[in-house]
Amino acid sequence: MKVLQLIDTLQAGGSERLAVNYANGLSKLGVESHLCTTRDEGSLLDAIDNAIGYLFLKRASTIDIKAILRLRRYVKSNNIDIIHAHSSSYFIASLVKVLIPRVKVVWHDHYGKSEMLDQRPKRVLSLCSSFFSYVFSVNKNLKEWSLKYLRSNNVEYIKNFPVLIEKKERLTILKGEDGKRLLCLANLRDQKNHLMLLEAFKRVNIEFSDWSLHCVGKDFKDEYSKTFFNKIEELNLQDNVHFYDSKSDVLNIISQCQIGLLSSKSEGLPLALLEYGLVKLPVIVTDVGDCKKLVSDNSLGQLVQSNDVEKFADSIKMFISDEDYRLSCAKNFNKKVSKSYSEKRILSDILEIYKSIL
Repeated sequence: MKVLQLIDTLQAGGSERLAVNYANGLSKLGVESHLCTTRDEGSLLDAIDNAIGYLFLKRASTIDIKAILRLRRYVKSNNIDIIHAHSSSYFIASLVKVLIPRVKVVWHDHYGKSEMLDQRPKRVLSLCSSFFSYVFSVNKNLKEWSLKYLRSNNVEYIKNFPVLIEKKERLTILKGEDGKRLLCLANLRDQKNHLMLLEAFKRVNIEFSDWSLHCVGKDFKDEYSKTFFNKIEELNLQDNVHFYDSKSDVLNIISQCQIGLLSSKSEGLPLALLEYGLVKLPVIVTDVGDCKKLVSDNSLGQLVQSNDVEKFADSIKMFISDEDYRLSCAKNFNKKVSKSYSEKRILSDILEIYKSIL
C-alpha cells in the first residue's frame, strides 16, 4: 500500500503536526509512506523521517497548473494508491483525482471552529467531496456536519493522537524562573483567544508575580498579532509574558513548564491538549470542541467556560497554590491520553479503512 499525506504547509500547527505523525507512523506499520506540502515548508520539515518520500510543490495560487501537474507526475511515478488530504489541501487532491481516476482520496477535516459551523464556507468543499472515498472528522460535530453537507456517506470520527519527538539538543531555552512557567501552545489566531488569556494572567500576576507565561505558536504578522502584543504592553506584562513564534522542539518546551493552558473560543480536538497530556502537564482549558471529553472531571484538570476570565484566572491560581492537586491531575490525564489516544491504536484503525477503500 502506498499512501501520500497532503498538507498545505509544514508550519507547526495541529493539522500539520498530525500529517507528519501519520506519514511517520504509517511507515513504521509497513506502508510505503509519502508526504507532500503544497504551499510552504516550515519547522516541521526536520520531523519527517528519512524513510518518507517527500515533495514540495511550491504552489503559488489556487489553480497553479505547474504545481498540479507536478503532483500528478509524483503520484503516477510512485504508484500512489491513496491521497490522504488534510484540511484545505482537499482541492488540489480532487484535481489530481480527476487526472488519475484510479487514485483514492481521503479527506481529513481538522476544522477548528466547530462552534461556528454555521459560518463555514461549503460550496467548493461540497463539490469536491464527490471525489472523496472517505471523510475523517476530528470530532463528532464535524462528522455530523459532513454527513449533512458533503456528498460522501463514508464519514468517520477519528481521534487525533500526539507524538512528540525528542531532539538531541535543546533548541529553545525558555525565559522566566524554573518551576514557575505557564505554557500556551497555540498559533496566534483569534479563535485561540490569547487576549482572554492575557487578561486572566494579569490577575494571576498580581498575586504570583514570580510566575511567567510562555506563548509558542506561529505569528502571522496580522492585525490580531498587533493586538496581542499591544495588549501585553497595555497590561504591563512585558517582563512576565514571553512569545517564541513557531517551534519544532515541542517536547523540550513542554518539559520546561508546569501548567498547560488553552483559552480557545472554538476548537476541534486540539493536538496541543493531547501533547500536554503525553508529557504529564496539568491542564486548564476552555469548554469548546471535544476538550470536555478529555477533561471530563476535576480529577483530570480544569475545564472553564469560554471567555470566563475570572474562572480561568482562579483555576491557574488553584494549580499554582496546590501542587499536589495539579500533579495528581497531570498523572490522571496522562493515563487517559495514553490509553485512549495512542498512535498504534488509531493508525491500526486507519489502515483497516484504507484497505476497505482499495
